[in-house]
Amino acid sequence: MEKLNEYLAIALDKIVFFAPKVILGLFIIWIGFKIIKKVSKLLEMAFSKAGFSDTIRPFLVSIIDAILKIVLLFIVAGVIGIELSIFATIIAASVFAVGMALQGSLGNFASGLIVLSMKPYHVGDWIQIEDKFGKVEEIGIFNTTIVTPGSKTMIIPNGKITNDVVTNFSKKGVIRLELEVTMPYDEDFPKIKEIITKALAPISKILKDQVLDIGIIAFDTHFVKIGVLPFVKPDDFWEVTYDSYRNIKSAFSENGIQVAYSEGVEMGAIGK
Repeated sequence: MEKLNEYLAIALDKIVFFAPKVILGLFIIWIGFKIIKKVSKLLEMAFSKAGFSDTIRPFLVSIIDAILKIVLLFIVAGVIGIELSIFATIIAASVFAVGMALQGSLGNFASGLIVLSMKPYHVGDWIQIEDKFGKVEEIGIFNTTIVTPGSKTMIIPNGKITNDVVTNFSKKGVIRLELEVTMPYDEDFPKIKEIITKALAPISKILKDQVLDIGIIAFDTHFVKIGVLPFVKPDDFWEVTYDSYRNIKSAFSENGIQVAYSEGVEMGAIGK
């Protein structure tokens, strides 16, 4: 009984000693959370006025909110009298372990912040990253989602985007197709150019206020390569590409333009 009374006395002393501090700590948490909530709302408004996207704005606010709450808990722990060095060591070790485990993800996260802040492309833009081509469907913190012309969804890590060349086909509002056709050496280029120009004229989605360039780009062993460069709107890229090749093929057929086949080599005349 003496030991029990001794323990009860010690516990009572501790309660009397810590109770005011615990009450003060709870009061600080209550006030602190209210202040943090107001700060978060102010940050939301500030980020909105600064032009941050709807994707990154809530994320940044939540990160800052979490950091402020952690700082508040450290302050309360100090008020109560808890040894802060123990918490600091535990948090540091946890952050290091998580950082090592999520090294790739953290890189993508940092790249996501760059993409969302620098805005090299927007949702709805046609972009190409290496050989990956499609329309941007979603820009996330870790990945960018694009949909190919064949309706395939591609999820590209943002780290790959910031470390590679990104071609934005929608930035200027118009893009130039780079089509290639061939003509025999014994044909006249002015004639071929006129045939191609007439073949493309009925395609309404080729922009008529932009210059249509048609020229010789290379001399092959069997034929001359012709570059056909019409301007179109980004969303019309594939439709105009298919229509152009179809019309040119039909026009060549109607005008008796021949093509060279790869079997064998035959010497021939060169036209104008």
